[in-house]
Amino acid sequence: MNKLNRTFFHKFWAISQLYLCGNEKWGALSLLLSLIAINLVATHVNVISNTQQGNVISALAAKDGDKFWATTWNLFGLYLILVIIWAAYNYIRKKLTLYWRRWLTNYFLSKYFRNRAFYELSQYQSEIDNPDQRISEDINKFADGFLSFFFDMLYTCLQVIAFSTVLWGISPTLMIVLLIYVGSGTLITTWLFGRKLVQLNFEQEKKEANFRFGLLRLRENAESVAFYRGEAQELNQVKYLFNQVFINYKKILFWQELFLNAFVRLYQYIPWIIPAVIIAPIIFAGELEVGKLAESQGAFNQLFNAMYVIVRTFHELVGFAVGIERLYEFYNFLQQSNRGITTGSIQDTTINTLEDSCFAFQNLKLYTPKYQRILLQDVSVNLQTGQGMLIIGTSGCGKSSLLRAIAGLWNSGSGTIIRPRLDEILFLPQRPYMVLGTLRKQLVYPLSQDTISEEELHKVLQQVNLPDLALRFGGFDVEKDWADVLSLGEQQRVAFARLLIYKPKYAILDEATSALDIKNEENVYQHLLNTRTTFISVGHRPTLLQYHNLILEILDAENWQIRKS
Repeated sequence: MNKLNRTFFHKFWAISQLYLCGNEKWGALSLLLSLIAINLVATHVNVISNTQQGNVISALAAKDGDKFWATTWNLFGLYLILVIIWAAYNYIRKKLTLYWRRWLTNYFLSKYFRNRAFYELSQYQSEIDNPDQRISEDINKFADGFLSFFFDMLYTCLQVIAFSTVLWGISPTLMIVLLIYVGSGTLITTWLFGRKLVQLNFEQEKKEANFRFGLLRLRENAESVAFYRGEAQELNQVKYLFNQVFINYKKILFWQELFLNAFVRLYQYIPWIIPAVIIAPIIFAGELEVGKLAESQGAFNQLFNAMYVIVRTFHELVGFAVGIERLYEFYNFLQQSNRGITTGSIQDTTINTLEDSCFAFQNLKLYTPKYQRILLQDVSVNLQTGQGMLIIGTSGCGKSSLLRAIAGLWNSGSGTIIRPRLDEILFLPQRPYMVLGTLRKQLVYPLSQDTISEEELHKVLQQVNLPDLALRFGGFDVEKDWADVLSLGEQQRVAFARLLIYKPKYAILDEATSALDIKNEENVYQHLLNTRTTFISVGHRPTLLQYHNLILEILDAENWQIRKS
C-alpha cells in the first residue's frame, strides 16, 4: 500500500508541477493564496457560528428573550458572511480550474503535435487508448480534482484545529471517540473498497471510450458499411462493446452502490447519536447547560465531516485517481525523446535520413514498423532535380510504405534516405484530408496564414476544373463537412489546388489522381512538369508512365528494378 501511495503521489506531482512551476505560476499562486485565505476566514466564522448556536439553545432553556434575539441576529449576520465567502470561493476556484485546464490543454496539445507524436500514438501505441478523451476530459478532471482534493484536505486541517479545541473543552472523551471512529472508517473505506473501485473505474473509462469510438467509426464509414450490407456485423460489434460497458458497470454498482454507499450511510447516521450519549450524563449531573449539547453536536459533526472527507468523497477520489493514471500514462509517452517502437535483436537498426535538394535511396532496407516483415531490400535510386519517378508494383508490396519512410513516419530498417526538408515537400494522399472549417481553409491547407485573395482562389479553382465550387456553396467563408459534400474526385482536385497555392519544389503523390479522369490527371502532371517540380508518384494507371523519367518497379521484398520511361 505504501508503494502504491508513493506511485500515486509521484504521478500526481509530475502532472501538478507542470502548471504550478510553469509560466503562469504567479497568477496561479495568487489565486491559491486567495482560496487559502477564504478557507481561514470561513473556519473562524464557523467556530463563532457554532458557539452562537449553542447560545441560542441556552437562551431558550433559560427563557432569556433578549439574549435569544440578539444571538439569532448575530447568527443571521454570520450566515450572510458565510454565503458571501463561499460564493467568492466557488467563483475563484472554478476560475483557477479553467485557467489550469487551458494551460494543461495547450501544453499537451503542443506535445501531441510535436514531431508527429499523434501519428506514432495512433499507429504503434495501442495500449494508450483514446488520446482525445485524455485531452478533452481527463485534463479537466485533473485540474478540478486537484483543487477539490487540496482544499478538502486544507479545510479538514483547519476544521480539526479549530473545533478540536472546542470539543476537547466540552468533553475529552468525545474527542477521543471521534478520532477512533473517523480513523477506522477511513481505513475500512480505503482498504476494503479502494483498490477494487479504482481498478473497476479505470476499466469503465476505457470501455466507455471504446464504445464511443465504435459508434464514431460507424458514422465515419457509413457508406462503406451500407455498400457491403454489413449492418448485422457492425451491430454485433457495437453491441459487444456496449455489453463490455454494461458488465463492468454492474461490478461497479455492486461494490459502490450496494456496499460502499450502505457503509457510508450508516457511517453518517451514527455521529448524530454519539454526542448525545456521551454528553447527556454530564448534563443530567448538572455539570453542563443544555446548550452545550447543541454546541458539542455541532463541533462533533463539523469535525466528523472534515475528518471523514476520504469516505465522503471516495467516489470522486476514485475518478480523480483514474484520471491521474490515464493522464500520466499519456504524459510519459509524450515526454519520451525516442518513441520509435522496435523489438528484437535489430531494435537499434533505423534508417538514416539526410536533407539535400534531391531524392535518393542508398542501400535502403525497409521493414514494417515492428520489424515483423521486410518490405524492401537494398534499394538504391537517385532522382535528379526536376525529374519525376513512378513507383509501381502489386498491392501490399511496400509502395506507400516507402512514401511513409520518406516522410519520416517509418524508420524501421537500414540504409539512407536523402530528401529535401519536409516543409519543402507537399504530400498528396489518395484520400485527401478535409479539414474542419471554411472552403478557404480547405484550399490553403496546410498553410496557417491566409494571405490569398478571393480573386487568386477563383483562378486556382478554374485551373483545377472547379470554377463554380465557391458559388455552389455560398462563398469561401462557408463552413461545411467537406469530406461529406465533395466527391472523392472533387477532393483530389481540391488537393491539387493546394499544390498550386503552396507551390512546393517537391511533391509526393500517393495515387493522388486515382479518382480523376484522364484530362484532369493530365492537368495535374502537366503543371508539375511545367514548373519543374521534382515529384514521386505511386500509381497503377498506364497513363502515368508518360509523365515520369524513372520507373521503380517493386517485384517482391528482395527484387526490384529501375528503368527509364
